[in-house]
Amino acid sequence: MAEYEACSMGVRMAYEMKVKQLRVLGDSLLGVHQLNGEWETRDAKLIPYNDYIRTIAQTFDSITFEHVPCESNQVADALATLSAMFNVAYSEEVQPIRMEKYKTPSYCMSLERKPDGKPWYHDIKHYIAYREYPSGVSENSKRTVRRLAMKFFLSGEVLYKRNYDMTLLRCVDALKAKKSLEEIHEGVCGTHANGHMMARQILRAGYFWLTMESDCIKYVRRCHKCQIYADKTHAPASPLHVLTAPWPFSMWGLDVIGPIEPKASNGHRFILVAIDYFTKWVEAASYKSVTKQAVIKFI
Repeated sequence: MAEYEACSMGVRMAYEMKVKQLRVLGDSLLGVHQLNGEWETRDAKLIPYNDYIRTIAQTFDSITFEHVPCESNQVADALATLSAMFNVAYSEEVQPIRMEKYKTPSYCMSLERKPDGKPWYHDIKHYIAYREYPSGVSENSKRTVRRLAMKFFLSGEVLYKRNYDMTLLRCVDALKAKKSLEEIHEGVCGTHANGHMMARQILRAGYFWLTMESDCIKYVRRCHKCQIYADKTHAPASPLHVLTAPWPFSMWGLDVIGPIEPKASNGHRFILVAIDYFTKWVEAASYKSVTKQAVIKFI
């Protein structure tokens, strides 16, 4: 119903603006097909909306209803969510909203080395040592530096992070963090753990950087071995080829188990197993060695 409500309001607005040619885009496949007359509208709540939009559509010289994927309609969804957050009177003038997206995060949330070669914790370390702020920063940035500095401890030239259990974690720069990721994930004792487990292992090892957990998750996603040998629990569905038997004992499956160590008291080391695919009946026999004559005798 929400899609129909938005569509009816948009079409009515275009009619009031005396628009003659209109192209309507929507991510509701049901609504688009119903407005195009390809599908029948049976829901009693949607029939009035459908009739209302069709009535207004007759006033346009040309009008089309087209479907777009949800991924291509994110701006419209964001504006709809924003409009539902507050009420605007018709007499008020709404200022245009300017949106920008930065390609790189702020300095305190980025692991990459700064252009001047200083690590991510340089400003925090400098403030703890000399009680001086970086030059040319705003008051908001100064408050951020003071708040972050309360969680760190400086011992000589080494900066430590106070953990929740009061243990000290050594702060590392981008190069040491990358080396730690490689060693813990796929080193001598690496178990190719997932991102969250890797972050806990790094904490237990006594190291810390601000974007540690997100960097661990990204590193696991780029690991070639993890992509090949990981459990494919989210793999796309594929058709199953089931071996069906038309009647009991018409199709059997044979297999050999062994060699078994230690061998049995009678010297047998192999087990021949047969199962009927229809009734799941199992037959098994043990042998010292699997030869042609033993298999023929078993069958």
